[in-house]
Amino acid sequence: MPHDRGVNLHRLVDAFAAYLAADRGFSVHTVRSYRSDLTNLVEFAAERGANEPDELDLELLREWLWHASQEGLAKSTLARRAAASRAFSSWLEKTHQASTDSAARLKAPKAERHLPRVLNRDQMSDMLQSVAARAASADPVALRDQAMVELLYASALRVSELTGVNLSDIDDSRLTVRVLGKGSKERVVPFGIPAQHAIAEYLKCGRPQLTTAVSGAEGADGAAALFVGARGKRLTTRTVYEVIAHLLADVPGSGGSGPHTLRHTAATHLLDGGADLRAVQEMLGHASLGTTQLYTHVSTERLRESYRTAHPRA
Repeated sequence: MPHDRGVNLHRLVDAFAAYLAADRGFSVHTVRSYRSDLTNLVEFAAERGANEPDELDLELLREWLWHASQEGLAKSTLARRAAASRAFSSWLEKTHQASTDSAARLKAPKAERHLPRVLNRDQMSDMLQSVAARAASADPVALRDQAMVELLYASALRVSELTGVNLSDIDDSRLTVRVLGKGSKERVVPFGIPAQHAIAEYLKCGRPQLTTAVSGAEGADGAAALFVGARGKRLTTRTVYEVIAHLLADVPGSGGSGPHTLRHTAATHLLDGGADLRAVQEMLGHASLGTTQLYTHVSTERLRESYRTAHPRA
């Protein structure tokens, strides 16, 4: 029956998502996005009577992307949908679920690359002073937040990398932190003296108070984690987003208001200060130098803006 075949396609999407996570090492976020895209494709195909893997042909895939574009989806979303369907189609052929790789020639509009939000040095300094002032009260959450912001900015970490840091990952003598990045790639990143002091104060006076009431299996993950929540469990990415969004709410400027803004800011400040592009690429954990080069465009735009506002002959 057609309904059974449709269910089969949904099961194949589930199997593909499991393959991406287990065999390809894709992040939870990417797997979730691909699964959502492909579920949408399967439902779109079912509406047109296509319920078999071989019926997901190039014409149907192009129609799917065209309809998405008419609905006003961003180019970045269309590009991701195309990437998801190409990967799925290739996997279907390799696992002999489909006779051909129908999406091999599928193209989507190139994603628009907007320059990320970056705080200037004064704005970043004001934010760090703000969290330091709160931490002066010795409140354990405030101490944690100061250490967290200092480390995010010092090491340009992704939010998932920050929440994944364990106590054993901090090398206080070498001022480095070991993190697990995209694709389960491990790297060692430096941090500075201010971050070291903030982390030390948090470990001495903040973290012990947050973990006191937690014991047993429930607190096992929190026991290993550097950053923990109010109940002693490993800090969630959602909590980090909430903390950073609150801090950025009063900072002038448009764009993102999450932890990635601090990553963008750190990378740009490194390049502004003369850091080598390859070194910044390694620090950020970028697979492609082209991704890191985005920050050189940010630096150039900031220089142009400074020139326009400061030079008498601009």
